[in-house]
Amino acid sequence: MRIAGITLPDNKQLPYAMTAVYGIGLSRAQSILSDLKIDPTLKPTDLSVDQENDIRKQIESFTIEGELRRDISANIKRLKDIGSYRGSRHAKRLPVRGQTTQTNARTLKGVKKTMGSGRRKLEKT
Repeated sequence: MRIAGITLPDNKQLPYAMTAVYGIGLSRAQSILSDLKIDPTLKPTDLSVDQENDIRKQIESFTIEGELRRDISANIKRLKDIGSYRGSRHAKRLPVRGQTTQTNARTLKGVKKTMGSGRRKLEKT
């Protein structure tokens, strides 16, 4: 089953398979299936053509995939352009929403070199 150019994995139950579409999380997938009265334990291969079309129509009513990515990147660019604090954090590739960076966030800040036992001591000559 294809939705918005994405092929849903056939071996997963519907709510989890639908999360392969950018912009559809587990909560939204479950609400879509409950609105359409489709059993969430079904797999994409078990759906009828009518059910597939109903799901496709419901999902495409949301902002998903490329359009959502463009909206998010435009919002970040706007924050950078107006010179906001959040924009400057995005530009520096640091956490934006107030997270502590002293001891964590190493994947964003880079690996910190410690003065541990791995350091060679200078020999006196």
